[in-house]
Amino acid sequence: MAAVFALFLVAFATVLGSSVADPDMLEDICVADLTATVKVNGFVCKDAANATAEDFFFTGLAKPGLTNNTFGSMATLANVPGLNTLGVSLARIDFAPGGINPPHTHPRATEIVYVLEGELDVGFITTANKLIRKTIKQGEVFVFPKGLVHFQNNNEKSPASMIAAFNSQLQGRLDIALTLFAATPEVLDNVLTKTFQVGTKQVDKIKSNLAPKA
Repeated sequence: MAAVFALFLVAFATVLGSSVADPDMLEDICVADLTATVKVNGFVCKDAANATAEDFFFTGLAKPGLTNNTFGSMATLANVPGLNTLGVSLARIDFAPGGINPPHTHPRATEIVYVLEGELDVGFITTANKLIRKTIKQGEVFVFPKGLVHFQNNNEKSPASMIAAFNSQLQGRLDIALTLFAATPEVLDNVLTKTFQVGTKQVDKIKSNLAPKA
């Protein structure tokens, strides 16, 4: 299994090495200076002379994330300052039994996932409103095209997990339900009632269910 995952990462790196979504880098490294107050398209670089191996290292994907939340899933992003300007990023998503990574989009990246454990029902919807769906198991891979609405759902009675790779250092994420029903300031009720053809009571109930828990 480790050899298969290694091949997955090599293939991912090979493809993205010739075509990344983010602008091409102009120097060897640009370790993000997360303390900088200057805002740029990405992050300001710290002095390369002060870069260390720790800037390119992360252990946070080794352990499952906590999934005791509304959706029963947790995404852990590889928090690596050295990824700045490299045009790639990585995450681990863990699922409780019955957990879902709800419909969402990544406006700046294509995503490829590799199942570490369990079985997931995955899919995306094209702009022609066609659902492309498949059940994937341990060791299998699935691709979600850039910008399209997609999801992963664990229908099984045991946990599941996957690794997700993106061809952007900051892929962005728009959760469909949260974007519409938990935005700040709120989306007007008449927009939501007309869009979903429901009454204000149903809209208020959804907003209440999605509101951050105190």
